[in-house]
Amino acid sequence: MDIFNASLLSLFVLVVSFSLHFFLYHSKVTEDHKSLPPGRTGWPVIGESLEFLCSGWKGHPEKFIFDRMSKFSPIAFRTSIMLEDVAMLCGAQGNKFLFSNENRLVQVWWPASVDKIFPSTNKTYKTETAKMRKILPNFIKPEALQRYVPIMDVVTQRHFADRWDGKKEIVTYELTRSFAFSLACKIFVSIDDLERARYLSGPFESIVTGILSIPIDLPGTPFRRGINAANFIRNELVSIVKKRKIDLDEGKATPTQDILSHMILFSDENGKFMEEYDIADKILALLIGGHDTASSAIAFIVKYLAELPEIYNGVYEEQMEIAKSKAPGELLNWEDLSKMKYSWKVACEVMRLVPPVQGAFREAITDFMYNGYSIPKGWKLYWSANSTHKNHQFFPEPEKFDPSRFEGNGPAPYTFVPFGGGPHMCPGKEYARLEILVFIHHLVRRFKWEKIIPDEQIVFNPMPSPAKGLPIRIYPHKV
Repeated sequence: MDIFNASLLSLFVLVVSFSLHFFLYHSKVTEDHKSLPPGRTGWPVIGESLEFLCSGWKGHPEKFIFDRMSKFSPIAFRTSIMLEDVAMLCGAQGNKFLFSNENRLVQVWWPASVDKIFPSTNKTYKTETAKMRKILPNFIKPEALQRYVPIMDVVTQRHFADRWDGKKEIVTYELTRSFAFSLACKIFVSIDDLERARYLSGPFESIVTGILSIPIDLPGTPFRRGINAANFIRNELVSIVKKRKIDLDEGKATPTQDILSHMILFSDENGKFMEEYDIADKILALLIGGHDTASSAIAFIVKYLAELPEIYNGVYEEQMEIAKSKAPGELLNWEDLSKMKYSWKVACEVMRLVPPVQGAFREAITDFMYNGYSIPKGWKLYWSANSTHKNHQFFPEPEKFDPSRFEGNGPAPYTFVPFGGGPHMCPGKEYARLEILVFIHHLVRRFKWEKIIPDEQIVFNPMPSPAKGLPIRIYPHKV
């Protein structure tokens, strides 16, 4: 509720300050753009931002999309959110168009809040994204990921021994966030100290909330809290970068140790190395990417396995078959994870129903036509996972939990998009798959559980999370 009130205050200030200017701007429709997608721009300045955000806070982000698809067009509609004119392209057709025209008609775009929280040090976001995609392949290609599986296994076993064993009740989301962050710290920057990881993880919720908040930098707003939290973490990471440089010089760390070492030693085509602040910014982004999406997905896997005993039993049987094939103390490996086919179908169905990322923005880099609609250069576009995930056209009985949707060839192309698509598909997709499967393996082997709050609401802000953290009562399996 405090986020809601702070947002209302910010919106009021904006309306008072700028409403006349934006009213005149949005009233002007030029001859060139008479065939804009149908829709409305909402209130002066704030547009429909409040409705867009409120639908998530109330647990139904798809309502904003489907209401307008029904009223205006199931293909595309226009709106105004995050202080921008936006065309929302809907369905598999919209996803395919945006993913297939990357860097031809559209380019990746983030709200102004991202530039504030992740200062680009006078570089364009596009340039920085390209640099990251040069750096990351060495750490997310199959050969590298195979090396991570035993590490993930050790971290996961330690997590359960430290945070679950001996407990009668736990708050799931709190622990899945702790797990995902500890694992990201270990894989990306070789932080193996749980207390250190917990100390760093504290402000991350504020960062993620601030990224997709209305970018009003006033005391008490989610945006201001996001900036402050990012500055705190960034300063901590700069200290870690400085220490790693010394360790590399003294031979206490290796060039291939982790992503941090690689970034420190990475130079561009001109032989220039990244600045410490720049490295800290990129590590911060990676920690967010490796933290919130996976922790959300894992928490909702726990939710659905608690609600659906027959699904739990299927996962349990598969995981026990793998466990029986292992020698005592033997760690999981790549081949073991390749056998977890049913478990991954269950995870995919969870991410269909509760996608960790609701959608993302693009920007038109030229005027173009889409299905008879004019999209002006500079307009922002948005693809929504829910426009297909919750659409009966692509998934019959969309609210029904059914892992069989992912059998055979699986869903039709461009309909299942929890990791996005095209050149900017999430580069950590395979990393997330390994993380989720290793967690499931140890979870079902150790416990059965039941929800303490039967009808707990899901809140999207912007990542989905259980409103009360998904408290559960756990029952260890008898050995």
